[in-house]
Amino acid sequence: MSDSDGKKTLGLRSGPRSGNVKQSFSHGRTKNVVVETKRKRVVVPKPGAKPASDPSDGSKGASKPQTRPDGITDSEMDRRLKAVQAAKAREAEEQAQREAEEKQREEERQRRRQETEAKEREEREREERARAKAAEEERKAKEAAEAAKQAAAAPAEDPGHPAAKQPAADRRKPEKAREDRSKSGKGARDSGRRSGKLTLNQALSGGEGGRQRSMAAMKRQQERARQKAMGQQVEREKIVREVQLPEAIVVSELAGRMAERVADVVKSLMNMGMMVTQNQTIDADTAELIIEEFGHRVVRVSDSDVEDVIKEVEDKESDLEPRPPVITIMGHVDHGKTSLLDAIRNAKVVSGEAGGITQHIGAYQVTTDSGAVLSFLDTPGHAAFTSMRSRGAQVTDIVVLVIAADDAVMPQTVEAINHAKAADVPMIIAINKVDKPDADPDKARTDLLQHEVIVEKLSGDVQDVEVSAITGQGLDELLEAIALQAEILELKANPNRAAEGAVIEAQLDIGRGPVATVLIQKGTLKQGDIFVVGEQYGKVRALINDKGERVKEAGPSVPVEVLGLNGTPEAGDVLNVTDTEAQAREIAEYRKNAAKEKRAAEGAATTLEQLMAQAKENENLTEMPIVVKADVQGSAEAIVQAMEKIGNEEVRVRVLHSGVGAITESDIGLAEASGAPVFGFNVRANAPARNSANQKGVEIRYYSVIYDLVDDVKQAASGLLSAEIRENFIGYAEIKEVFKVTGVGKVAGCLVTEGIARRSAGVRLLRDDVVIHEGTLKTLKRFKDEVSEVQSGQECGMAFAAYEDIRPGDVIEIFEREEVERNLD
Repeated sequence: MSDSDGKKTLGLRSGPRSGNVKQSFSHGRTKNVVVETKRKRVVVPKPGAKPASDPSDGSKGASKPQTRPDGITDSEMDRRLKAVQAAKAREAEEQAQREAEEKQREEERQRRRQETEAKEREEREREERARAKAAEEERKAKEAAEAAKQAAAAPAEDPGHPAAKQPAADRRKPEKAREDRSKSGKGARDSGRRSGKLTLNQALSGGEGGRQRSMAAMKRQQERARQKAMGQQVEREKIVREVQLPEAIVVSELAGRMAERVADVVKSLMNMGMMVTQNQTIDADTAELIIEEFGHRVVRVSDSDVEDVIKEVEDKESDLEPRPPVITIMGHVDHGKTSLLDAIRNAKVVSGEAGGITQHIGAYQVTTDSGAVLSFLDTPGHAAFTSMRSRGAQVTDIVVLVIAADDAVMPQTVEAINHAKAADVPMIIAINKVDKPDADPDKARTDLLQHEVIVEKLSGDVQDVEVSAITGQGLDELLEAIALQAEILELKANPNRAAEGAVIEAQLDIGRGPVATVLIQKGTLKQGDIFVVGEQYGKVRALINDKGERVKEAGPSVPVEVLGLNGTPEAGDVLNVTDTEAQAREIAEYRKNAAKEKRAAEGAATTLEQLMAQAKENENLTEMPIVVKADVQGSAEAIVQAMEKIGNEEVRVRVLHSGVGAITESDIGLAEASGAPVFGFNVRANAPARNSANQKGVEIRYYSVIYDLVDDVKQAASGLLSAEIRENFIGYAEIKEVFKVTGVGKVAGCLVTEGIARRSAGVRLLRDDVVIHEGTLKTLKRFKDEVSEVQSGQECGMAFAAYEDIRPGDVIEIFEREEVERNLD
């Protein structure tokens, strides 16, 4: 670069500028540090300077001046261009190298694929050759065996054959040689029995001893070896199991039944969003998903399988014997059902019933003059005993519908007709009380037409008999009709089998314990039999018939009282005889737990939102809690159903507890905690319960007729109803003028146009027939005197309490409120 460029000569300076910095530390220590400062080189071109041309370019460089950043010299520009060119060359080189490597890898993959295919092809060809060779050897072996058999048979038949003349010792030599060869072959096979193929000859000869590997096992081993040689992952074959799944199962037990690791099962459950441990219980549906996910088969089993011991045995036609018919007497209350049965039995049951109405379901056996045996069920007619009548219709063969000739068809008569139709049981109409002067049997027959019951007298198919329980008229005709209907039904049962029956009624007797009235339907119940009935079980200690006599056994259609239960069953439960007491106990416990879980599930299913909504709905609802104890299960059930029907949207009766037996201290404790009275129906409180009730102030009421109990509860519930407020309009007054009185405010000068204006009454201010204020009067004056009331046609002054927006022409409406007591319908 020449001096004429106008630039300074470049040269090396002594280096960057340096300086000393003194650093101070603790305890008086110091240190000198040399600090160097490098200056940034800034190149500033001279004004008007032209870029130098490259001498190698000649005129070309002058014609096309290079564009470069300001302050960049030719040498710097050359260095930059060379660097760019070198980078581009290096990038092209790397690209070519990458393409070459990719091509090489593709060739390697192709080569490996071809080798694998060649190996598989070679393996298949080898297997085909081995199969062909095995088949050839098998064919040759069969031919050799056939030839040997023929050769062995020929010398024996031909005495002149050379082999026949050969000594026995010489003949044994080849056999010995064959044995040696087989032994040597066996040793060779034993040494390599785990490797190589199992040929057909080896399988047929059985040279491998007692335990031989199957052809499938050999194929599996070869497949695993081939996969291992090809580098594939060898997976163990999955064993599909049948997993028995109950309604709930512990996670660890589920893993054991599937033969899977517990950790894998827990992991699968966590993937499903269930954070459980191996000791927690999961439901059957979740467990089924897990089993299917692991590839096993589900076999659902249930806790109810314990009831499989109660087998439904189909009786053979040859084992069936005729049985007495079961007749249920149904009808409206006080139509003479029990009196009619008394006339048939020559007994006096009605006189023993409280109030002269039947409140229990009774079961009796009657022997007619002709020697026929009939089983009668007498059901209550009161509206509260609907479930009792339903049970009677379900276990009966014939329904005798009693209708009073002077009362015709009534509500419970219609209900009994519906029960009989629902149970598909034939009916016989007994028109009772025909001896009364106002009896009209034809009206009863025509009323039945409305309910699709057409009697024979009106060309129908339902038998009807006119009877009188008082005079005995028509009783023989009624028994003949029952016998005819029973003959048409051809009732049969097998007495020589395990007994099965239905509980008609159950009670808790103080001296005898739980007692159930059972109607035997199949088989024969004997003393000493072990049975299960509903949630209870027991052993028959005694059987008592309807006459109060002890019997050893009871056959089909025989009603008996059964003693020996561990608890009081529900009316309507089915009695089944079991083989052992353990079976009966297990079934009873399962049923009890199932009922408990069902009750718990019903309570647990309520969400918080539902509880809040229910509380909001019941905000204005008043409950009357009661405790009910009855003599028999059916009566307790009827009372609870009657209590549920009492009430409206403001008041309802809530039965805290209902049971069978005497009133005990626990009942008093429950009643005291809830502030409830205790109702006893044909039962009494024992001495400790009475003392406890006196101390705690709990009211005990005794009843023997269900009418009285229901009426008293209705009356008590009516007392909880809020009184109804009624408004009575007593007068109207028109404002004529408005005055302003000091100390009082605005006073309306009024004229009473109708009725009376009273100081104590409520008032409404009407403007253009629109109510704008409702309140009370502050003052009512006649002239200057304060009065209590003003008659119609008189003038007076009125001032409203805390309201003064009154104008002339407004109308004042005067009314009184009164409270009216309400009753439950």
